[in-house]
Amino acid sequence: MKAVILVGGLGSRLRPLTTTIPKPMLPLLNRPFIATVLAHLRRYGVNEVILSTGYLPEVFTDFLAETRAMGMSVEVVTEDRPLGTCGAVKNVADRLDETFLVLNGDILTDINLTNLIDYHRQKGAVATISLTAVEDPTSYGLVPLERDGRVSSFVEKPSWDEATTDLINAGTYVLEPEVLAHAPLGENYSFERGLFPYLLDEDMKVYGFPASSYWLDIGTPEKFIRAHKDLLEGKLPFDFTGTEIKSRVWVGEGTTVDQNALLYGPVVMGDNCTIESNAVIIGPTSLGDGCHVSAGARVEGAICFSDCRLQSGAVVRNSVLGRGVDVGKQVHIDDFAVLGDNLVIGEGNWLRRGIKVAPGSTLEPGTIRF
Repeated sequence: MKAVILVGGLGSRLRPLTTTIPKPMLPLLNRPFIATVLAHLRRYGVNEVILSTGYLPEVFTDFLAETRAMGMSVEVVTEDRPLGTCGAVKNVADRLDETFLVLNGDILTDINLTNLIDYHRQKGAVATISLTAVEDPTSYGLVPLERDGRVSSFVEKPSWDEATTDLINAGTYVLEPEVLAHAPLGENYSFERGLFPYLLDEDMKVYGFPASSYWLDIGTPEKFIRAHKDLLEGKLPFDFTGTEIKSRVWVGEGTTVDQNALLYGPVVMGDNCTIESNAVIIGPTSLGDGCHVSAGARVEGAICFSDCRLQSGAVVRNSVLGRGVDVGKQVHIDDFAVLGDNLVIGEGNWLRRGIKVAPGSTLEPGTIRF
């Protein structure tokens, strides 16, 4: 079976990280997020994948060598202009001649694909939509079902008195190729507001598959950090690499940790990191390749991409640092701050409350006490 993964979004809510890296290529525990999606597909025998993108496509192309090492056949197809979720799949319809999967490329899930596909075939469906329950259904489009699991309607962001279900579209579909005949070619067209409602209107068999599996949209800083936390805490499968030097602390090749550093897992460090004496690292935390945590610096519940440097007395907590960020002495970064690539943060700055700083910036000492 083939799968199409939709990876063309701009990732606006995760800027400035996505200014230079497409959202599905952001590192999740030091490997591209899309690699985790592909590993999930491979567990269920899905080895042929099309990545449909239009934003920074060259980053995906550079990733193809890694997919070959995974034993998968992955093709990158670039849209000339945004085509929407369904339009992107219509764009590759000539490659889809049997039942296939469609996945949103920003969803972390461990849904059982075998059960989903079997359900689709048992129902004789032309389209099956995975569903997940949420606490606040008014923030999403709802998918009410008939007793036999057939979709009865689609309800966009209802008020509380209109919310007759807590099930929402979870972004994984099983489709028959003939449904794409009902989608326009070369137009911006969506599954959610276009094809799926059309199929209902035509009385075609569209079913919902309520799943109790893990599900998380990684599209905000808070949820991106939560994805790391949940993986580190074992809430869904992940193949950790490196050496486990103490309970739930993994380090890559060439990483050195001073014997007087304090490490409290779960923590993942990439290759060639340096952790100096009296540095403190408290999980759930992820450090990318080449990170340097100086004596007296502290990292707690944070994500640092590759080549970040924390000078003495710096504190990074519950935040995300892009590649090559230089954090000066006595700098405090906290409360879901998001810093782009190659920043220089001068001594004594305080960055908090969801502040975002664009790539390549330099903050002089004491500039921000946010």
